[in-house]
Amino acid sequence: MAPPPIAPVAAALLLAALLALASLHGAAATGVFQVHRKFTRAGGEGGGNITVHLAHDVSRRGRLLAAADVPLGGLGLPTGSGLYYTKIEIGTPPKQYHVQVDTGSDILWVNCISCDKCPKKSGLGIDLMLYDPKGSSSGSTVSCEQEFCVATYGDKLPGCKASRPCEYSVTYGDGSSTTGYFVTDSLQYNQVSGDGQTRYANANITFGCGAQQGGDLGSTNQALDGIVGFGESNTSMLSQLAAAGEVKKIFSHCLDTISGGGIFAIGDVVKPQVKTTPLIPNMPHYNVKMKSIDVGGTALQLPPHIFETGEKKGTIIDSGTTLTYLPELVYKDIMAKIFEKHQDMTFRGIQDFLCFQYHGSVDDGFPKITFHFEGDLGLHVYPHDYFFQNGDDLYCVGFQNGGLQSKDGRDMVLLGDLVLSNKVVVYDLENQVIGWTDYNCSSSIKVKDDKTRASYTVNTHDISSAWRRQWQESLIPLLVTMVCSYQIF
Repeated sequence: MAPPPIAPVAAALLLAALLALASLHGAAATGVFQVHRKFTRAGGEGGGNITVHLAHDVSRRGRLLAAADVPLGGLGLPTGSGLYYTKIEIGTPPKQYHVQVDTGSDILWVNCISCDKCPKKSGLGIDLMLYDPKGSSSGSTVSCEQEFCVATYGDKLPGCKASRPCEYSVTYGDGSSTTGYFVTDSLQYNQVSGDGQTRYANANITFGCGAQQGGDLGSTNQALDGIVGFGESNTSMLSQLAAAGEVKKIFSHCLDTISGGGIFAIGDVVKPQVKTTPLIPNMPHYNVKMKSIDVGGTALQLPPHIFETGEKKGTIIDSGTTLTYLPELVYKDIMAKIFEKHQDMTFRGIQDFLCFQYHGSVDDGFPKITFHFEGDLGLHVYPHDYFFQNGDDLYCVGFQNGGLQSKDGRDMVLLGDLVLSNKVVVYDLENQVIGWTDYNCSSSIKVKDDKTRASYTVNTHDISSAWRRQWQESLIPLLVTMVCSYQIF
């Protein structure tokens, strides 16, 4: 079915997160990875093709909302690609794999040597690697009789025999798919050993060995070795670590649009402190209760149903989505208030986005927007967040009219990178709350060792690594990730 027309608005900043992993045995660990951007920054030097970011979100929203059965249309064909990928090392001896970050799914999987139609090359200019369980002395296939498989499916698979592997099949909302079987092997990462210091460590994890990929996952344009999911199910890496008692089920990110970097952490961040709002229970994603919206200090007069929660309505927080999508009524009211003092402004469409010429500071000329949530928590979005520059003195609007994306998604609010950047965002799944605070993400945070109660400084761009050392005992039960920019030319 052809996608419905898109509103002539939106595209935004490029950001994402990444999953990092800690040990499933021994003492708790802290790990560090680098994350690279797949696409150029929207509105960066030379302008860039901002349409690709909207195409990414079409795909991303499909994955994010798949469990809620919300099929979404969009501009052109979905790319099936995320904005960032990370490098991980798996096996003994370790081999390097590039995996896409996806907070809308759960399992980690990489392409396996048994896959005959997996991409052999990538348009990203990286070397792809096929995982070989037999080529790793620490790798083993998970059988359908093993506890992980039985727990994942709630019972033994039909026709299960001792020699049969535990199979998996994931179909994402954008139509792409992966099938294969589960394996367990060693993953290498960097653990924090002190203020701004790391050392080499490893962890045993269970992940998917991809035997067949469908849709965009099988194409070479933006091909990677796999996907690492960061959802709440028991198959996710965070859930595996928490079940083993190695980490708290808490993760945080601070994504920097100014310097193009950031930090992603599993465990306690003690500085800065954040205020929180409850997560809506029994929802497949990170849903929260929005109470009101004000623009320039004036509350929008919106009907109560806008803030109701439930299936196909409510508010979702997702740092893996680039744009922010609003119900049509909310979108129109916000746009009217933003440009209330600029009635004579001339707009122009650029690649289906609403843009305008403006000289001077947008922060001085346009209002701040605040989304208010249960628990008296406000999310402040400044003009430099909801506008992005696409050339000299040319700005484009970064909100999207969700009502024109899909009839099933028209009542949902999806808050993505656009509003989550330059903030420390904490997902406390143990206490089922989420919170944030404005922060300079190019500075540092403090993380806590729950065993010694010591706190360590983690600097955005200044954590030394020791990837070639023998791993040593784990130090603290949280995981810290460096996020760094990577331009694709």
